Amino acid sequence: MNRPPLSRQRKIRLRNAAAGILFLAMLPLMTAAVSAAMPRSANSAVFLAASASAFLSVGDVFQNQNNNIASEINQKINSAEIAADKSPENHKKLFAVDDTFMLSYGELLIPNSTDEERRVPDKTDVGPEPYPENLENHDGAITAMCYGNFQGDNYINLDRAGQVRNVTNLPNSTLLKESRLAPDFKIEKNGEPQVLIMHTHATESYEPYERDFYDSSFNSRTTDPNMNMAAVGDAIAEQLEAAGIAVLHDTTMHDYPSYNDSYDRSRETVQNILAENPSIKIVLDIHRDAIERESGERIAPVAEIDGKNAAQIMIISGCDDGTMDMPNYLKNFRFASLLQQQLESDYQGLTRPILFDYRKYNQDLTTGSILIEVGGHANSVDQAVYSGELIGKSLAKCFD
Repeated sequence: MNRPPLSRQRKIRLRNAAAGILFLAMLPLMTAAVSAAMPRSANSAVFLAASASAFLSVGDVFQNQNNNIASEINQKINSAEIAADKSPENHKKLFAVDDTFMLSYGELLIPNSTDEERRVPDKTDVGPEPYPENLENHDGAITAMCYGNFQGDNYINLDRAGQVRNVTNLPNSTLLKESRLAPDFKIEKNGEPQVLIMHTHATESYEPYERDFYDSSFNSRTTDPNMNMAAVGDAIAEQLEAAGIAVLHDTTMHDYPSYNDSYDRSRETVQNILAENPSIKIVLDIHRDAIERESGERIAPVAEIDGKNAAQIMIISGCDDGTMDMPNYLKNFRFASLLQQQLESDYQGLTRPILFDYRKYNQDLTTGSILIEVGGHANSVDQAVYSGELIGKSLAKCFD
């Protein structure tokens, strides 16, 4: 990923400074409002997470003033081993921080789960090259983090396991009720395709191996199917087929040579496949996220599953705001909730909360359409493929 020129960074920081000043001005009131719900110890996980997220949201806008405080927070987090301990018995102790605080503002040129459909500048919308043979420049740090259970009014604990992050005006009680209903379809093991796996952004890619640095010369996109989202899709398909569920895996690169308008192109692909295969009930659009702090540090969301690091996953289930012509969005949500609970029951810590938001992502085409973010650009391809295997196994269990 090529960084913007320094002058652009300065403009970005000046633009964000006003928001940062307002945030810091309100921080004492926010802290007082939530203090009753937080542990009193300054070393507690929730306290540290809240403090850390405050500074992460501002990033390095106030770099000189806040370096010492931010450093102290990071030292306390590291000394408490909050982020490093991913064992099941300590899973709930992992500090909870809203993922919006973990995303870069203004400087991140790689689209992420905050807006999968955003347009990228023409100068960065370039076709990916084949996966580079050498990516050993130490241009920035990668930090592995396990996202734990979240707290707050917009988080819903599902009955069996897992959570939903509701950022719509729909009441939590409505979503909880819907999460208890079965999907609007049945999967048949009759040889006819039941599941379509596809990729609106097929060229999204990963690190070559698990490591603590990245090479910024690579834009985290590649046409190599062994290193992009096609490899993850293959892993999901393999497990479903082993369970007797017929699958179609479409590896069309809708984001090549241009990222922009890729959802229009993938929509046409899915419509054509559904017309030819009316037996398909489920459409999985498999992506990866991109989580990066303003300092340039990249976050690799990971969970240790059976002794191996897996890329944490996040399901996105869209909600209609009244303008999207998506009347069956809650039926998609039922399916998303079923898979979320199965995944988290099978592999504790593998999932981040379902993101239930005003998104379309072509989820109007079936009642079993969801988008799944498998890790991020800082995860290794092996971690992502392992998660694909786990997704396939849990999805097959949903319909045993």
